[in-house]
Amino acid sequence: MASGVLEIEQFTWVPQPAAMSLVNRLVEEFLKLCPAAATLSGRMYNETGTKFVDWIDYLQVKKTPAILAQLKEVGFSHRPQPGAADCYVHEGGIFPSVLLAADPHMHIGIKVEFVSDFLAAHGCDVTIEGEPFGQFRRACAFTSANGAKLWAIERHGYRGFEVPEENAVRAQAAQKHAEALRKRRRSFENDADGFRHLDSIVDAAIFDLGADWTCDLFFAAERGYWQRRNHVARYQKARQDILGLGWANHDHHTYRSSRGHFQALIALWEKLGFKARERFYAGAEAGWGAQVMEQHATGITTFNDVDMSPEELMGDFAHNGLADRPEDHLGTVGLWCALHGEAVLQAGMHHLECVFDWHALKDQMAVEGSIRTMDPFTTFPYLRQAFTEGERWVVDEKRVAALLAKGRIDSHQAAQFNAHGAIGSHLENLERNDGFKGFNQQGVSDINARTDPRRAVATR
Repeated sequence: MASGVLEIEQFTWVPQPAAMSLVNRLVEEFLKLCPAAATLSGRMYNETGTKFVDWIDYLQVKKTPAILAQLKEVGFSHRPQPGAADCYVHEGGIFPSVLLAADPHMHIGIKVEFVSDFLAAHGCDVTIEGEPFGQFRRACAFTSANGAKLWAIERHGYRGFEVPEENAVRAQAAQKHAEALRKRRRSFENDADGFRHLDSIVDAAIFDLGADWTCDLFFAAERGYWQRRNHVARYQKARQDILGLGWANHDHHTYRSSRGHFQALIALWEKLGFKARERFYAGAEAGWGAQVMEQHATGITTFNDVDMSPEELMGDFAHNGLADRPEDHLGTVGLWCALHGEAVLQAGMHHLECVFDWHALKDQMAVEGSIRTMDPFTTFPYLRQAFTEGERWVVDEKRVAALLAKGRIDSHQAAQFNAHGAIGSHLENLERNDGFKGFNQQGVSDINARTDPRRAVATR
């Protein structure tokens, strides 16, 4: 048990206010130098409920002994990348890379889903570096009179700053595999067949493109599938698309899994290049736990939920599998999967979490979109989280009948699910400050108890 505790404790994230202060100072300086970027920052806040700093991929500043000392003092480390020998990153939190250069002018690169969309949205007739459908594309969207530059940065599983050589064969392969992932079959009589089918599609993509690029394409397809099932997602995506940003502000993708298929889900993520991070147990009432996983090259994090006990948290439940439970025992996550299917198969993600200014998004959605937000389940100065009200999905009557026959739901719940469906998904409104990279254990317990399908049956 001691080794399990140590493994969990090694991912104890803490706020990094000194590093955030330095980044904010550099961003404020840049926005004063680049009026077009300052205008964009205001539009991001007012039109999408997001903060400019959360979209930043990198900052480039003139290399001086003073800035180098400041970076090291607040925890940045030298991590060279292709095209950026003087690249500094902060591994204790979520921060943009800082590049040091001889160029005296400040540059900032912001994350966008597609550079061409960003340029079109802002009427920028400039050259895009990097081939269409390639791994890395960029364009200098705005240049101020004093030389400050704002770049739009598009990445697909590539962390460097050097534009790769054109490779038409790989670019065409990327299009082919993106299409295969978007249109893949998700419903099978036997979920094990679904996992085998998914593995075959992923294996083929990895063979041609490698794990990092495949991972990026996979989650773009996953966001598209989830978005088609969630009207709040479509509303917010449209707002972000007006500015040409897309979902480049994603923070984590949350998947729910049955106990029987959790091991296969984790194996899929590891095939795509994910590494295990912290674990969570949501409490006895929810009967739920999770394994957080991160794919460094893509910047994608998954939060993987499954019914479990506190004792199981101490074991390697992600790799050893989870034993069957009595037929009548289903927790919050298990019931959701029984009603809707596996998140990686039929159901799609439970929710996507993106980084916002929490109050701005909540107020804008309420006023402009008549969209309500649930009470927050985290209200720390460095982390605030809440779900939008859940999207109710129709439930297959065969699934309801099977649950009723096994005693896992009662007749009233069955009637409610058949008549009104069950809560399926949310958009999560999350604000991070001071570079905080972690999650709130107590808040996770609270929100999962509140979103149990048995509590959320319709009363109308």
